[in-house]
Amino acid sequence: MDYIVFEIGIAVLLVALAGLLASKLRFSVVPFYILAGMAVGPHAPVFGIVDFRFIQSAELIEFMGKIGVIFLLFYLGLEFSVGRLVKAGRSIALGGTIYIGINFTLGLLYGLLTGFDLKEILVIAGITTISSSAIVAKVLVDLKRTANPETEMILGIIMFEDVFLAVYLSVLSGLLLSGATSVGGILLSAAIALGYMLLILIIGRKAVPLLNRVLNIQSNEIFMCVIFAALFLIAGFSETIHVAEAIGALLVGLVLAETSHMHRIEKIILPFRDFFGALFFFSFGLTIDPLSLGGNAVWLAIGAVIITMIGNYSAGMLAGKTANLSPQASSNVGLTIMSRGEFSIIVANLGAAGALSGILQPFAAIYVLILAILGPLLTKESKFIYKGVARVFRWNKQTNKS
Repeated sequence: MDYIVFEIGIAVLLVALAGLLASKLRFSVVPFYILAGMAVGPHAPVFGIVDFRFIQSAELIEFMGKIGVIFLLFYLGLEFSVGRLVKAGRSIALGGTIYIGINFTLGLLYGLLTGFDLKEILVIAGITTISSSAIVAKVLVDLKRTANPETEMILGIIMFEDVFLAVYLSVLSGLLLSGATSVGGILLSAAIALGYMLLILIIGRKAVPLLNRVLNIQSNEIFMCVIFAALFLIAGFSETIHVAEAIGALLVGLVLAETSHMHRIEKIILPFRDFFGALFFFSFGLTIDPLSLGGNAVWLAIGAVIITMIGNYSAGMLAGKTANLSPQASSNVGLTIMSRGEFSIIVANLGAAGALSGILQPFAAIYVLILAILGPLLTKESKFIYKGVARVFRWNKQTNKS
């Protein structure tokens, strides 16, 4: 018997209960959505027609979660603009290079010090380098920080990471799955990803007057269909040239933020962002089996979390300094992009496909879970964290002296 609709109803109920609990405790909802997903899944019990394994609906929930990421990044783009991003272009490129350089180097060293082989070291470095764009977007919106001075650096680093990821996945796929890789192919992949992003931003900015006329539609129904068509077409096409769907959605948001219809789009998109975004974090939790988490993977993950927190915070401070951000804003950069998520799991799955050490997937799951929970909490308490760090390093005294 087909219980897909009923299973979706159970999933939404669990998400709602997790959200209510989070609001009662005054915590970020993201960790609660993830933990709700982890509590059920293939290992969960069945009570009559109530099947907590979500076998029939798992693919649909995953797809709805993917839509959630698209809406989250699209909305984040709407809250920003191409103009602000272009003005900060040089500092973003420098900040992104610093961020990737520090975190990737620390990932390589950590893999080396823990005794892994070269291919496994490269997988570990990939897992620990890339932040979760979905969690970052959710946190920025929830904490109402989209207008903060550091947000352009955070968005820039997210986009910079995607170019790096496109290149790195090409390299890693070649090494793990075919035993070799083409330098020309890698360079072409990077050039296509970067060129595509720049092309969308440049054409989009030039086309603002045309978009204002085209989107001058009275019917909300037709207006919404036009916006959704543009969003899903560009996000979907982006994936075909190895630019993440989420980044494609972000680009669409950045372009439409320049139009006179931005507030109307924002109002329409808001409920979709919240509903499908919640399902993304739930579906992400479904991919983590708590029964498989344990042993050496726990200690390996805890060590990686410590390394990531140090590297991320240092990278944020340095990247912010290059963009002339205040120390507190720079601190916010490092804390906001602390979370790891969907991209780390993708890299870990690539390691599994390459028949590498079996510890990599549980390690990635624990590592991602810890930082998916810690990231939003650290961001929420960023003011107190900065005050504590400033007191330790006596930044305030140095500022006063100067």
